[in-house]
Amino acid sequence: MKKKQNYTVVEAQKKLEYYCAYQDRCHLEVIAKLKEMGMIPEARDKIVADLIRNNYLNETRFSKSFARGKFRIKKWGKNRIIRELKKRGISDFNIKLGLKEISENIYQSTFYDLFEKRKKELEELSKVEQKKKIFYYFSYRGWEHSKIYEALAEL
Repeated sequence: MKKKQNYTVVEAQKKLEYYCAYQDRCHLEVIAKLKEMGMIPEARDKIVADLIRNNYLNETRFSKSFARGKFRIKKWGKNRIIRELKKRGISDFNIKLGLKEISENIYQSTFYDLFEKRKKELEELSKVEQKKKIFYYFSYRGWEHSKIYEALAEL
């Protein structure tokens, strides 16, 4: 069994600065990391406050980069992005700012490109099976149901 390392506040602070500089983090991730390091609540509060003050931890920046990344790389729809940000304790205000990072034109074209690709993959199935699989595919990825139904109606 691995012995748990003890950190001073300064050591933990440095470690978390590196952790946050490497990639944008939300407050919950940082707090979880501090708990994992065995830091007491007072030390956690001090370190989080210092990270915010020194701009290592910024909820607005996190929500913007999260929304951009998940849309661009994983092709998630807005519903999934909202759900995941809420799960991370991000405020509604910052969620709205994050979603503004996604251009509406690119959002639309990405949906239709994905739709065409998915339709091609399933063309050997019956229309009913195609529609069902396409609906579940897009629904799981958080695309709006009205958008999915609209595209399926043209199938």
